[in-house]
Amino acid sequence: MKILYHPDKAEINLSNVLYALSDPIRLLIVAELGKSTERTCGDINVPVVKSTASHHIRTLREAGVVNVRVQGTQRFISVRSEDLELRFPGLLASIMNAYETTSDEKRNLLAE
Repeated sequence: MKILYHPDKAEINLSNVLYALSDPIRLLIVAELGKSTERTCGDINVPVVKSTASHHIRTLREAGVVNVRVQGTQRFISVRSEDLELRFPGLLASIMNAYETTSDEKRNLLAE
């Protein structure tokens, strides 16, 4: 089984985090994950095909935004909120607050 790369907390880079969160689909994924502690890939409703969703999750994982835990054939995803808060206090909360205050109509246009 392939070992998934997750940067250590000290290796999380601000520019990588900002790049990962600059895409509307990835923002949607993080917002969906923020509603629960952990979800499987199939539980996240995104308007893209499975392979594209996997690419976005990989980008988030390699930037240090999410953690992916493999259990059997399932992959469980969670936001690394504590690590991000320790590295960049208030960053994730600020970005997610701005995303949540964006109108649904505008978010739908960004995701297309």
